[in-house]
Amino acid sequence: MTQGTITGRRCAGSFGRRIHLAFAGTLLASALSQAQSAALSPDYITRAIADTARPLEQVKLDVWRKPAAVIAFSGLKPGERVADFMPGNAYFTRIFSKIVGPEGHVYAFLPTQELANCAPQETEGTRVLRRDGRYKNVTVLIDAADRFAAPERLDMVWTAQNYHDLYDSFMKPTNVVAFNRAVFRALKPGGVFMVIDHVAAPGSGRRDTDTLHRIDPEAIRADVTAAGFVLEAQSDVLRNPADTHALAVFDPALRHRTDQIVYKFRKPMR
Repeated sequence: MTQGTITGRRCAGSFGRRIHLAFAGTLLASALSQAQSAALSPDYITRAIADTARPLEQVKLDVWRKPAAVIAFSGLKPGERVADFMPGNAYFTRIFSKIVGPEGHVYAFLPTQELANCAPQETEGTRVLRRDGRYKNVTVLIDAADRFAAPERLDMVWTAQNYHDLYDSFMKPTNVVAFNRAVFRALKPGGVFMVIDHVAAPGSGRRDTDTLHRIDPEAIRADVTAAGFVLEAQSDVLRNPADTHALAVFDPALRHRTDQIVYKFRKPMR
């Protein structure tokens, strides 16, 4: 997966990072929506999103990614242990760091497959956290995706816009069954597995993961529940009924505005 080739969200090259001018009207509406969500979120989430150390290019994504709403839905709290799987340039990792605070910890997990096949700039934002004193409670972990693990039991594992990548050519060989089982083992009883991803057409299963970079939510549900998780809830905060599911997620006509599923799975207490 090389820069400039649309082979995965993390390695989309300049085309994947373009923001189309047609988004201007939506940008304003989304900004208002994000402000409303922030007003309803716990103070620790609002303060984390307002962190002035966050890169400006990431702050600009807030209007689309709606971190206040999705993190509030997840239930992440100060003092918890959370892993951000395939964090890219650490958009959520930085926010999590400020939410969990000094009593908590964040593990940013970079798969070796991604590092081997993606341009370095696709993950540089995560790798620099190893020497950034403003995020001392972040540890960067590197291993194969299906060997996911952390040094301690976790309250939450989070993956955003990249579950579909587990099936893509740049992530092979990845045993997705083994990955989900590894996440299950890494969590405390009652722990949460959050999955956010671009929605594919109903009934399409995993057909579009390597072309449109989408996945049928039912395929995610089947995978994750097979590992022992229970689907506790889903949020419609990132749904977009205007998305026909026919375009690649990097298409300028739809970039950042794809229809997305937000799933909250829980590991049973027993």
